[in-house]
Formats: sequence, C-alpha cells, structure tokens
Amino acid sequence: MNRREFTLQAIAAGASTLLLGTGAQAQGAFAEGREFNTLKDPVPVPGGGKVEVIEFFGYWCPHCAAFEPTLEAWARKLPADVNFRRIPVAFSPSQESYQRLYFALEALGAVNAAHGKIFVAMHQNRQRLDKDAEISALLQANGVDSAKVLDAMKSFSVATKVSQARQAAQAYKIDGVPTVAVQGRFITSVGQAGTHERTVQVMDALIQRARKG
Repeated sequence: MNRREFTLQAIAAGASTLLLGTGAQAQGAFAEGREFNTLKDPVPVPGGGKVEVIEFFGYWCPHCAAFEPTLEAWARKLPADVNFRRIPVAFSPSQESYQRLYFALEALGAVNAAHGKIFVAMHQNRQRLDKDAEISALLQANGVDSAKVLDAMKSFSVATKVSQARQAAQAYKIDGVPTVAVQGRFITSVGQAGTHERTVQVMDALIQRARKG
C-alpha cells in the first residue's frame, strides 16, 4: 500500500506480461523503467563484499502481508554474499508504533518468532495491535517476552532506529511499500514487477547486476 494505491490495471498488466514473457525477459532480462528503477543518487551501503538488499515495509500494509510468504521463502535461500534486512516505514504518526514494534523485536532477537505472526494477526485475523495489551497478548501467544518488547519499544535505541529508518526512506525516496532496494542503486516493487514471484525474480537479477559492479 502506498500514498498512491497500486491500480488493478497495473497488477493485471504485470501478470499478463509474466504469462506472455518468453526469451530473454523470461530468463530474467528485466528492463530499467519497467520492472525496476535506478536511483540517480546511489545510497552508500556497507562494505565487506556483500550485496545489500532492503525491504521497506509496514505491518499496517496489506500488500506487505501478502508479499511476506514469498519474500520469506526467498530470504531463506540467499547465498552468503547477500545481506538482507528489513526497514519498517511510517507515512503517518499512527504508523510509527509499528516501526517501534519491529525494531524492538529485532533488538531482542525475536523477529523470526513474531514477524510473520503479526501480519497474520492483523490482516487475516483482523486483530488490532494499537494498544500495549493487544501487542502483549499476541507476543505471549507466540512465546515472546512481551514485557521486554514493550520496554524496548520505549527505549532510546529503538527511537534512534526509527529516526534512521526515516532517513533511509528519504534517501531511497520511498513513497510506497513493499519496495525493495538492492545495493543502494536499484529499486523494485510488487506494483512494478507485477506479481510476488516476478518481484523476487527481478530482485535476483538486480543482485546479479550489483555483483558485476
């Protein structure tokens, strides 16, 4: 979901392209300006020889929830030279609590235990997570120490992470989620690629481009 909602026409067009794709494009030769964009001003990334891939997302976003299973399956198979991480985005003050929730889970090493469950709770089970008691009940049901998470959400370190996330979203010019950035240079999204499966194919192609320098 973004400030300008992805249209059904765009999704349908992407799906149609996937069905019709043959030859070079079917093999992953995706086009700049069509399946991905290149940033005019690249964002610095850590050294060390790894390709950095960032998903900008929001727990509040139904499109992110729908993409998560495909993305998680892709992330589990990543080679050692790819560093994948997530950055939660807020486009309004009401969404900032979800940023703090993610960073608190990350600080406590509890992302794997709770990340996918939060999407399911919010978008399949229609549970609200606006209050501490609601967050606590969900975390406890999934074996996460809710008291530690709620404390971390109010911590200075998490506040710093939220500020850094805001700066990253600005640097990458993020105006919708889910959006994926590769090596500080390339941007793609489900709305641009057309389908979840096609999105991770584009991501793989961009990783290959990044490896070549």
